[in-house]
Amino acid sequence: MRLLRENPDGVDVTIYASNVDPSAVALSAGDVSAIEPRYVSNEEYAQFALEFCRTHRIDVLIPPRRLDALAGRGADFAAVGTSLMCSPLAAVKALTDKVRTYEIAGAAGVPVPPWREARDADEFCAAVDELAMGGETLCIKPSGEFSAFGFRILDDRPLTMASLRVAPRPVASVAAVAGAMRRAAAAGECVPPLLVMPFLEGPEISIDCLSAPGGELLMGIPRAKQGRFRVLLDDPAAVDIARRLVWHFELAYLTNVQLRYRGGEPVLLEANPRPSAGLFHTSFADVNLPWAAVRLLLQGDSGLRHPPRLGACLAVAEAVMEVAPLLDGQLEGVRRSADLVPG
Repeated sequence: MRLLRENPDGVDVTIYASNVDPSAVALSAGDVSAIEPRYVSNEEYAQFALEFCRTHRIDVLIPPRRLDALAGRGADFAAVGTSLMCSPLAAVKALTDKVRTYEIAGAAGVPVPPWREARDADEFCAAVDELAMGGETLCIKPSGEFSAFGFRILDDRPLTMASLRVAPRPVASVAAVAGAMRRAAAAGECVPPLLVMPFLEGPEISIDCLSAPGGELLMGIPRAKQGRFRVLLDDPAAVDIARRLVWHFELAYLTNVQLRYRGGEPVLLEANPRPSAGLFHTSFADVNLPWAAVRLLLQGDSGLRHPPRLGACLAVAEAVMEVAPLLDGQLEGVRRSADLVPG
């Protein structure tokens, strides 16, 4: 939001922030906050967004979620005076399904790690047995769009005192995961498809991309993420993978591609047809990608005239800011959370 306010064109910007959670910190960062409907269909959500934009005379809508409800509705938003910043619906549907992402990317020649899809406990165990033959540590993640939720490193080793003296990792045993899938199936619960694949050590490379409609990459800025540190990399191989993905899926405006290195070569982890949460880090490359995307959407010209400054090493620190007082219901939720904290 700061990058939109501090735009290089000096345009006065009013930011409307919305969320399904009334206590979301992001609401305090906007000039005007609003609460979204939580459990509604795509059509209901789209109608909410259209009416909100019409009522508040929103010029640009930059959706970070529910893209499947909004993609393909550019004409509807244009009719109420709003420009929708979003990639095509076909790309959104493909990239919110990691199985489809890997299938399409692999067929297009983009390097992907070995992977198997498991829809039940038996398929999961078979996938583990097959991929474990390569000697690599394995991990699982849901196939759908769940951010990092559901990610686990598979580790059947017994707990050691040494592991208790270091930062915890999201680990689970093969038996525990298979048992959870079997119990869910027996209880009639939904068992989301899981991807089983090697766990790749080393920094994650997150590439923030700006592209024109149709998939032409205008700028890609790779960030190596390791703990609290970020390095803005000069990594042509990583940017080339992002360029090929953006072109193949015809991604537009702000998107994000995540890679890791395997055997010395970058491979795809996932691609997101939305801006990354860490997009603001790119300001240290002396560019303003959010504003460039707005200019590109409204004027057809990003305004970027020089390459990014790469090589900067960043440290991510915790920040504290004063926000509006919480309502009684929100305070009660905080109190309940505090009661769960030991000590």
